[in-house]
Amino acid sequence: MARSIPILIFTLLICENTFVFAAQKATQKPLNFVFILVDDLGYMDVGCNNPKTFYETPHIDQLAETGMRFTNGYAANPVCSPTRYSIMTGKYPTRVDATNFFSGKRAGKFLPAPLNNRMPLNEVTIAEALKEHGYSTFFAGKWHLGPTEEFWPENQGFDVNHGGWHRGGPYGGKKYFSPYGNPRLTDGPAGEHLPDRLASETAKFIDEHREQPFFAYLSFYSVHTPLMGPKPLVAKYKAKAQRLGLTNQKEFAEEEQVFPVKEKRRVRILQNHAVYAAMVESMDRAVGKVLNQLEESGLAENTVVMLSADNGGLSTSEGSPTSNLPLRGGKGWLYEGGIREVFLIRWPGGTKPGSTCDEPVISVDFYPTILDLAGLPAKPEQHQDGVSLKPLLKGMSRLDREALYWHYPHYSNQGGIPGAAIREGDWKLIERFEDGSVRLYNLKDDLGEQMNLAIKYPERVSSMRQKLHRWYRETDAKFLRAKPNGPQPWQPGK
Repeated sequence: MARSIPILIFTLLICENTFVFAAQKATQKPLNFVFILVDDLGYMDVGCNNPKTFYETPHIDQLAETGMRFTNGYAANPVCSPTRYSIMTGKYPTRVDATNFFSGKRAGKFLPAPLNNRMPLNEVTIAEALKEHGYSTFFAGKWHLGPTEEFWPENQGFDVNHGGWHRGGPYGGKKYFSPYGNPRLTDGPAGEHLPDRLASETAKFIDEHREQPFFAYLSFYSVHTPLMGPKPLVAKYKAKAQRLGLTNQKEFAEEEQVFPVKEKRRVRILQNHAVYAAMVESMDRAVGKVLNQLEESGLAENTVVMLSADNGGLSTSEGSPTSNLPLRGGKGWLYEGGIREVFLIRWPGGTKPGSTCDEPVISVDFYPTILDLAGLPAKPEQHQDGVSLKPLLKGMSRLDREALYWHYPHYSNQGGIPGAAIREGDWKLIERFEDGSVRLYNLKDDLGEQMNLAIKYPERVSSMRQKLHRWYRETDAKFLRAKPNGPQPWQPGK
């Protein structure tokens, strides 16, 4: 009997501690989530990735200092709509043929692959998944995931929609300034600036939902064209470029061409564009407004903040306002400049402030990560391509994932060449769809993708192509098509 008393006491202590832990967990507030997506922002446009950037991004840099910065973060596609689909669904856009911006059908030597220009309504979006568990959901900004209103945010899981419709840019009214000519955004005072207005709406929603878990998705139209910014900021950066001696330096270099071409495509190699700089700073100030609201509302310590972009910086077309060097190419290209993104996550109490992670991650990962951090059940049939980044956020250095994939069977507006890519460790292989040729790069040694190592490492090329082709089959990937009476393009296996 004497020996059983300590065992009984020990058992009671375990039970008591278990009860206390369960009670504490039950009284904890669910985490809130703020997701910020910046349109066309280049990896090298922000100070936390590039201390020498011409642009000023103190609020994004502060977010990196208080969270984790992923140095190998990627968009699922080199243009906007497919990446937006991947964030909303946790799937590669290839699975539903949403492989170009909606609805880009530019032809070249061949016809592009078939394009689905809407996010299917049967997808369970991340907003819908969170609503199932009592979250209030909010969207502001660029949507570009369907041609008509049945495909817009309020029909895809969002309680509130400020500004999301079919257009891929602020093309109505006075564009970036009120009046906006947007059926989902009321006009503000004359001259009101769009990024500030979207941030104000987001901040208002946050403050009004202090007592209810929320998912706020701020999807800037910035820094997409048209290139226009507040005049005082434009003047500031013109003076800065002059002061730094950037007005007389070489701005452009040659880049590959998709033939036939009417005018040779050039790539920007110098950051000195005053209007673009004003757009970047305006967007960063808007980010700061949202982050400040979290502090003022007492919610910062209970809110996960994520920030990324939908594709790389615009360097080869439409004004070519930014340089992505040392990354090659930009928006519309499968080179790193077109797909490597600003990728930041702040998880208070879970992630070491100011930490970095070098493991390759991609936009399909946001969906399962949000569910995991919220303590909610996974939806593997929905987010079937993404994996939770929670282990990385807690300090692990690697994920158990074979490779990352990209598929772009289109001729981009920016000059990019139709193709696909696979990244496995430090190695990246690009397969071109016009002729089936391949390029192999070691990103650790050659971040600028200048040295094609395909001939030197034929066994690696063969192995990576086999994995890429298997992925094509798994996702039912589509490819270039012949023009009427024209030659046949390359196809996998031919």
